[in-house]
Amino acid sequence: MKKNLTILIEGALIAAVCMALSLIPIESPNAAFDLSIGLVPLSVFAVRRGLLPAMMVGMVWGLLHPLLGKAYILSIPQFIFEYPFAFSFGGFFGLFAKKVRNDLGGRSMIGWVCLASMTAVFARWTWHFLAGATVWAEYAPEGMNPWLFSLIFNGASFLANSVMLIVLMTALVKSAPRLFTVRSKL
Repeated sequence: MKKNLTILIEGALIAAVCMALSLIPIESPNAAFDLSIGLVPLSVFAVRRGLLPAMMVGMVWGLLHPLLGKAYILSIPQFIFEYPFAFSFGGFFGLFAKKVRNDLGGRSMIGWVCLASMTAVFARWTWHFLAGATVWAEYAPEGMNPWLFSLIFNGASFLANSVMLIVLMTALVKSAPRLFTVRSKL
């Protein structure tokens, strides 16, 4: 019971930090390209607590966007794809939580961080890509395939966020490995 409460409190704090970082304006004017710095605390949480708690925190983070007026909503499917689904899937860093935790300071740690980062960003941006190709298709330039349009716009964000997450998470696991471990007693 006490462990679950600790995870819930930690998760709520992480969702709040992720949302606070989302308020820093690092996006293009049309919001098609943005750096999502909130992926860093979500990924730290994912290493500490695993996939499912990280996905739940990601969902809360995604749902905070419309509550705080930081969402572009065209339709219910677009809202579902780009907020609860996409942000939840940002927690996919947790798929590699044990590998990263068990290899802190090890030779293959950076490889695990790179793989986990790419997986989390790919999982999240897949939902943005699908929304871009379907819901946002009408905004594609005249005669341009909406799937290509979405791939170009969302692909740029995918690459930038992958590099950002790899660099920042690698720096954190090297400089502050204790951040990724959970003590059994408070």
